[in-house]
Amino acid sequence: MSNYPSKPHALKVGVFYDGSYFTHVSNYYNYVHPHRRRIHIGGLHDFIRHQLAELEATGPNLCHIIDAHFFRGRFAAREAREKPDQLYYDRVFDEVLMYNGVQTHYLPLRDMAGRKKEKGIDVLMALETYELCMLKRYDVVVLIASDGDHVPLVRKLHALGCKTMLLGWDFEFTDELTGELQTTRTSRDLWNEVSYPLQMTELVEEGLKGNDPVVRELFVAKEERVEEHAHTANGLGEEQENGRRRSEVMSLHNGYGFIRFPDNNLFFIHQDVENPLFAELMVGDEVEFDVATNDRGQRVARHIRRVEEGGL
Repeated sequence: MSNYPSKPHALKVGVFYDGSYFTHVSNYYNYVHPHRRRIHIGGLHDFIRHQLAELEATGPNLCHIIDAHFFRGRFAAREAREKPDQLYYDRVFDEVLMYNGVQTHYLPLRDMAGRKKEKGIDVLMALETYELCMLKRYDVVVLIASDGDHVPLVRKLHALGCKTMLLGWDFEFTDELTGELQTTRTSRDLWNEVSYPLQMTELVEEGLKGNDPVVRELFVAKEERVEEHAHTANGLGEEQENGRRRSEVMSLHNGYGFIRFPDNNLFFIHQDVENPLFAELMVGDEVEFDVATNDRGQRVARHIRRVEEGGL
């Protein structure tokens, strides 16, 4: 065998998103994780190129993402009439995807036992991924997913001679509103089946601690937050209720807090404090704020300003 390093080679890459899973992970980093930023799709694609370049002994500029596809359930237009800004925020996020070269695939959410749930998305994603791989002969298919139902797809892709990469996250946190432990785990079977399993939770933590520029660019910058804020679970936007309200800060924690408000106290995060800085707020401070509805249908406080003596 030759002792010389292998010659850099070009790769054709397809990226396929389980949209609900990606949204869940992005919301975790935005609302729960101390970094308080959403995942940036363009930055994620750049991260994928760098990871593949290292694994395949080639250059990031030779890892060509020739296709990217996003699969998710979405409310029908008829149901969106109940939420006036629904279609607007859907379109804003569609523009974010299109700007980053991602093609969308939507199916209507189904009413199951009184709750809206996705039906058939995994099947659609598997069929489209396999068919496109047969047509375009990707060298690597990248899956952003967690469900063990994707294992048969991975096996079929391997039979075509295509390698697979999995971006998966394992994390848990306590929901401050409900007190329930929320756990996200990627299927062990899926981890074991793919060619390149990437434990993203660990990679992100190590990259942030080491100030890795590629990992840092995984997240939306401050100036981009206005448009990316529309990227919420199932594409839901915020519905503003009329009128500014006043009350007092009930509790403060690491990056979030609660304002006293009937019938349930209002949750808020540090980015929604406009004046003063979040770190300067005190329990008992009187504040003025807007009441909004977040992506989970819960009322929260936005545009928070402390009431100073003699007015704002």
